[in-house]
Formats: sequence, C-alpha cells, structure tokens
Amino acid sequence: MGRAFEFRKERKFKRWAKMAVQFTRLGKEIVMAVKAGGGDVNTNSRLRTAVQNAKAVNMPKDRVEAAIKRASSRDEKDYEELVYEGYAPYGVAVLVETATDNTNRTVANVRSYFTKYGGSLGKTGSLDFIFTRKSVFTFEPGDRDLEELEFELIDAGLEDLFVEADEEGKDIGVIHTAFEDFGKMQKALEEAGVEVKSAKLERVPQSFHEVTEEQVVDIMKLIDRLEEDDDVQAVYHNMAE
Repeated sequence: MGRAFEFRKERKFKRWAKMAVQFTRLGKEIVMAVKAGGGDVNTNSRLRTAVQNAKAVNMPKDRVEAAIKRASSRDEKDYEELVYEGYAPYGVAVLVETATDNTNRTVANVRSYFTKYGGSLGKTGSLDFIFTRKSVFTFEPGDRDLEELEFELIDAGLEDLFVEADEEGKDIGVIHTAFEDFGKMQKALEEAGVEVKSAKLERVPQSFHEVTEEQVVDIMKLIDRLEEDDDVQAVYHNMAE
C-alpha cells in the first residue's frame, strides 16, 4: 500500500490531536465577533454563527462562555485578519486565512513554511481566479426531502445542495450560496426548520490540480505545518482529492 497510504493513516490519528487547535481558533473567532458586534448572540449574527460552529465540534460550553466574557474586557487584544496566497510544491494553489495580534510574526512564519517545504508565497489577489468565496452550510439530512428543500431555498440564493460522507462515514448535507447571501440563507434555513451543523464563509476552488499519491505526501507537509500555526484560522487548496 506504500508510503502515501501510511501517511494518510497517520493523518487520521492526528485529527484528535488537532482538536485543541480547533478550539483555539473558534475561541479567537468568538473574540473577534464580540469585538465587532457585542456579546449578545441574539443581536450579533457573527457571534451566533461562531457559537453554533463551536457546538458542532463539541467545544465545551464553559470555554465558549469564557471566550465571550474575555472578549468583552477592554484588556483583551484585537486581532487583524489577513490572507496569504501562494503555491505548494507541484503547482497546487494554497490560500491561508489568519487572525493575528502580530502581523510581522505571522507573515514571517507563513513565508518560512512555504520556503521550507518547497512552495512560494505570492501576492495578494494572485489566486482570485482559482478560489471563490462562498457561504457553506452543513446539516444532517435524515429523512428530509432534499428536492423540496432545494425549492424552499431558491429565493435565499441556493447555488448547490448535495450530500457527502463526513470523516466518520455519515451522510452530511452541504449547501453552497454566494458570499453575500450568507445572512439570507441562514434565516431561510431557520425558517425551514433545518438544524444547521456548521455555517462558514469558505474559499471554494473553481479548478483542481491533479497530483500523484507520492506528491500528496510532500504537499501535505506544508499544509499540516500551516494548520499547526496558532495564527492560522483556515487553509484552502485546490489539490484534487
């Protein structure tokens, strides 16, 4: 089965280890949401979404509440959101979203990772032709009539609705809509009685780059290192699965 198979198996075991990092990122998103719109989930849609996403990954309630309380303090630092774009080895496009209180540290680290693992950091906007920003919602389809749901969501800007398997092999419904239709779709799903599992603004690749299994190993070394950085919120790529 080879080196690539062993590498992928090892990555599955690492997912649990990444949970703490995921909680840290969600905590940071909660802080930014509170700083931007206050600590009331009823009036702050960004905070409501952040809390929803935290629940989806079983982030402890006390950690969520602590993040909201901390963000309400004047002493809590502000984060600047920055995006970095570049290429991994073998021409795979990589886009990195960060939230940082020290931009010099962040850019130096991101640049060093690209260099160390055989990639190159590019200019802002250089990957606009590859990635489109989309609103992405997930839910458990259950016995719901998806054709009927599609019809209900058309006026909210529905672009695509499909079902895929999650990491545990369970069916998960996925909805794509335009970046600017996030709030409209969120409201439509609430009115349709759909319990949203997660709601995010993601960078969706419009084209994919084919690589070999052996090349995947080298590319994932860069992506893994980026994802381990505390300043990194999300990493997107256009490597074909």
